[in-house]
Amino acid sequence: MAELIYYERNLSHRLPPGEAIFLTFRLAGSSPKVALEKLKAEQELANRQAAETDIHTYALQKRYFARFDAILDEARFGPQWLREPTVAAVVQAAIHHYHTRAYELVCYCLMPNHVHLLVALPSDAPPLIRTLQHLKGYTAQQANRILQRTGQFWQRETYDHVVRNAGEMQRIVAYVLQYPVKAGLVTEWQQWPYSYWAP
Repeated sequence: MAELIYYERNLSHRLPPGEAIFLTFRLAGSSPKVALEKLKAEQELANRQAAETDIHTYALQKRYFARFDAILDEARFGPQWLREPTVAAVVQAAIHHYHTRAYELVCYCLMPNHVHLLVALPSDAPPLIRTLQHLKGYTAQQANRILQRTGQFWQRETYDHVVRNAGEMQRIVAYVLQYPVKAGLVTEWQQWPYSYWAP
C-alpha cells in the first residue's frame, strides 16, 4: 500500500500517491482576510462538533470548500493577475510540465484569481507537496518578472481533496470545466482559453 503523505498548516492535507487529487490554489490577497478568518473559525467549530457527534468530516470539507470557492468566485478582492495572457500562459506551461513527471494531468481551469487542478498521482509519484512548491515558486518568479513587481504571488496554502470514486471524479471534471461558464465568462467551456481536459 502506498505511503500516505500528510501535513498540516491552516488546513490538514492528505496527498497519497496512487490517488486522484483535486487542488485549488489562489493568488495572495485574493480573499479578504476577515472573511477567511471567519470561515476558518466556522470550520474549526464544525470539526469539533463532528468529532463529538461522529459526523463524517467529508461533508464538512465539501461545505467549507463551497464557501471558500464562493468567496473566490466574487473576484472582487485583491489581484487578478491571471487575467494577463502572458501570466496565464506561464502557469499553464508549468502545469503541463509536470504531466508524466509528477502526475497525470486530468483537467484544470485558470480563473482571474485562482486555479482549479485535478491530477492523478502514480503510486511512485514524488511528494505532491514538493511538486506544488516547485510549480508555484517557478510561476511566481516568472509572473512577477512579467508584471514588473516583487512580493508574494500565490497564497501559500493549497486546498486539496482526495477523489473518492469514479462518480466523484466525473462531478469534479464537470465542475472544473463549467467554472468559467458559471462565472458568465463564456457560454461553452471550450471557449475558455485557460481550461484543459484530457478525457
